[in-house]
Amino acid sequence: MTAHDIIAETDEYTVISEYTPIKDREGTYQTEAELEAEFIRMLTEQGYTHLPIHSERDLIANLRTQLEALNHYKFSNNEWDKFLRDKIARPNEKLEARAKRIQEDYIQPLIRDDGMTQNIMLIDKENIHNNILQVINQYKAKSSRYDVTILVNGLPLVHIELKRRGVALREAFNQINRYNHDSFLAGAGLFMYVQIFVISNGTETKYYSNTTRSKAVDEYGKPKEEGNSSYEFTSYWADAKNKNIPDLINFTRTFFARHTLLNILTKYCVFTSDNKLLVMRPYQIRATEKIIYQIEKAKNYSLYGSIKAGGYIWHTTGSGKTLTSFKAARIASKLDFIDKVLFVVDRKDLDHQTMQEYEKYEHGSANSTKSVRQLEAHLSNPEAHIVITTIQKLSAFIKKHDTHSIYSKHVVIIFDECHRSQFGGMHRAIIKHFKKYYIFGFTGTPIMDTFPTTEQIFGARLHTYTIVNAIHDNNVLPFRVDYHNTMKEKEDIIDEYVPGIDKESAFCAEERIKLITDYIIEHYDQQTYKRRFNSILAVSSIRMAKLYYEEFKKRQDTGLKVAVIFSQSVGTDEEEGILGEENSDDPSGLDEVSRDFLTRAINDYNKMFSLSYGATPETFPNYYQNISQYMKEKKIDILIVVNMFLTGFDAQTLNTLWVDKNLKRHGLIQAFSRTNRILDSVKTFGNIICFRDMRKDVDKAISTFGDDEAGNIAFLKTFEEYYNGYDDFPGYAEMARGFMKKFPQGSDLIGESVKKDFIVSFGEILRLRNRLRGFPSFDGMDIFTDRDMQNYIGLYLDLHDKRKRGELADISDDVVFELELVGQIEINIDYILALVKKYHDTYSTDKEIYASVIRAIDASPEFRSKKRLIEMFIAEVNTTDEIYTEWRNYAAIQQEKDLETLIAEERLKPEKAREYIANAFKYGELRTTGTDIDNFMPPVSRFSGEDRAEKKRKLINKLKSYFATYFGI
Repeated sequence: MTAHDIIAETDEYTVISEYTPIKDREGTYQTEAELEAEFIRMLTEQGYTHLPIHSERDLIANLRTQLEALNHYKFSNNEWDKFLRDKIARPNEKLEARAKRIQEDYIQPLIRDDGMTQNIMLIDKENIHNNILQVINQYKAKSSRYDVTILVNGLPLVHIELKRRGVALREAFNQINRYNHDSFLAGAGLFMYVQIFVISNGTETKYYSNTTRSKAVDEYGKPKEEGNSSYEFTSYWADAKNKNIPDLINFTRTFFARHTLLNILTKYCVFTSDNKLLVMRPYQIRATEKIIYQIEKAKNYSLYGSIKAGGYIWHTTGSGKTLTSFKAARIASKLDFIDKVLFVVDRKDLDHQTMQEYEKYEHGSANSTKSVRQLEAHLSNPEAHIVITTIQKLSAFIKKHDTHSIYSKHVVIIFDECHRSQFGGMHRAIIKHFKKYYIFGFTGTPIMDTFPTTEQIFGARLHTYTIVNAIHDNNVLPFRVDYHNTMKEKEDIIDEYVPGIDKESAFCAEERIKLITDYIIEHYDQQTYKRRFNSILAVSSIRMAKLYYEEFKKRQDTGLKVAVIFSQSVGTDEEEGILGEENSDDPSGLDEVSRDFLTRAINDYNKMFSLSYGATPETFPNYYQNISQYMKEKKIDILIVVNMFLTGFDAQTLNTLWVDKNLKRHGLIQAFSRTNRILDSVKTFGNIICFRDMRKDVDKAISTFGDDEAGNIAFLKTFEEYYNGYDDFPGYAEMARGFMKKFPQGSDLIGESVKKDFIVSFGEILRLRNRLRGFPSFDGMDIFTDRDMQNYIGLYLDLHDKRKRGELADISDDVVFELELVGQIEINIDYILALVKKYHDTYSTDKEIYASVIRAIDASPEFRSKKRLIEMFIAEVNTTDEIYTEWRNYAAIQQEKDLETLIAEERLKPEKAREYIANAFKYGELRTTGTDIDNFMPPVSRFSGEDRAEKKRKLINKLKSYFATYFGI
């Protein structure tokens, strides 16, 4: 019986339709041990077998027994030893290889003693309830003791880390990250097979994939800095109505139900081509199963070829619709009665982007179409199960072929972003020609109140996950909207400078464009957090794009890299709020003036980046693709657009949208949603700066695609609320003053509890201060002086360094250091060198100036690594007015000396080592994966007793120290 058979016959969804929580009895789970015992009891009630396994020897013995039972085969001792060594516990194997073995290569060949081959399943993906579920707890691995682990056929595939109620959930995440080289990799390293981690403090429970953990540890399993912890990529479990199920009791009854957990492990994990394991979120799983159920129901009741055979999925922008569509397409393509799955997008760039995503999820899983002829070939080829095409190519195919064999076959047609261009002749052509279609649409902004609605075109809504749901679940960021209306009051510059002319001309008034450009330049660093992120400027016309671009060109001293792109003179549907479509292929429809401007702008772009694009139909698509890539790589600071890049474009580095065009409803949500992708702890909201009176349209759009209370979740509080407080929140000013009173300057932190309190409290200050820094009103309002902040950060980083050295072991599991936020405190080399020069001008006698230098160094993660070098420079060089040049020369000499010493001490191959270091400085990254380092390491004799992996790890640490000292000088 296949997975979709189970869904169709029993209607037993992986994600429960609606869950009524079971209330906990007051006073239970007072300790972590009690919580663990109750959790295990519930698992055993649900059919798990509890085993008293605490050692690797017993774990391996049980693994053998369970694999024998699953495969109905008895290993000889010799066969088992070989299978364990060669197929399961290969030495020095990384978790990605083991994730792939579970997800893709789960049938492994065994060469039996008689020379025959026997296939051994590690997990049964066809008949999921054949798999054997067991639970163990308090397993010992060297110095670590794991809480609870789920064994599937004897392999540890799910691990649960518990904390007592009241302890921050993130501590359980940190604990898993600290199961390091001596723990997860210990012995046979079977715990590297864990696919899913679950963390809980009883009250809050979340799950995440094993490669989410890999983002937080280096290639040797050792924890990276907390700024890379990836905690933001953990997920809640929920029911089909998106009601989160955080309490461990309720989570266990749903997520750990046998059929749910086995479905997630066998069907709803995706191992990508770049070795990342993605575990689908509940709303993605529910939508996928609703689509499959709808297809099978339509087949069973002969509803295909009608609106009753399909439906639409309302999942907000940024919620992972491509992954959902991929999984739905893959499962649908394997249904024995489905001949073809068509995934239809409405622009060529999205065709290319979707193909890239599908290839990432599974290489060779889909077929792209570069021409109508290629589309025809794929539609005629029974081996091409999934075909990605544009709506334009599909339309051209239908016009060319009034009859074709594909029309009589069972075809699933999935439309991406179905709110845009599928409502006209294309839809009519499909239902006229295809006789056995099952049509589905994905949209983040459905049309609900104008004719025709999304439901009238695609059928019933199958699942909903709104922007409010996504923000509430921390899957996307909320918005901060700042309004700077330039057209409302009589005294505004428009009426003053250009009275009596049409509205578009008023908006394009030279003085208005100049003042807005001045504002953007003045506030750019603040709004993008010192250019950590980048931005888009959305304008209403090509005319306006030209005026803004030329104004920015006059300000080349800003160092901002500005680009512009458009292809047609199209606007926005003011009533529907649908952004006009611009063809990313061909700008040939432009008038002569617009095309000449576009050509000049592309030539500027070519000079900026040493490229050779143009405004012709042959070269413009490549320009578009390069713009897309460079925006994602943050090589462009401001991209001026009319409609392009406001739908379907995802870049985590993009945080700010400057808006000088009228946006409504669907178009407004689509455009705003370019900014709210999660990236790191510094990026906490999507930043919208409006230069038009859009407040009513913004509120209406959010309520339309969320609910009447959506604004409370979708938008940040005001500056005044964050600064002065609201409800039970005291506000930044009170928190900062209370912190300084509790930890006055120069006081000692005595005792582990005091140190922990300082770390946690200062982390809260840094997080709130980071959010306030995005408000212009925060300028000059900080409670901390620069010196205060330097002193506190220096102490904060000292504690961090002590923890790294193991000197704060008692609190190592309990705190998170916000290093990314510390890195936002502005201290640069010019500031430090100015202090050095001032110190030398006193003939090195003013110890307070010297102390200021040390405070500045200690307050910067970047310069702490250069502290020894700066101290040597202060001691050895008598500075002059050319101190910057003297510093550069001194650092260059020391850099060469230290490299020579490193090569000599580690007996490295000089030429290859120097080449490696040069590339690291050239590209700003020290590459530690692959074989680059092995190429210049000395050979290690197998008789010397040296561990090459350990030697390499120590060398990498030295290389990192060297790189941190000299990079950026």
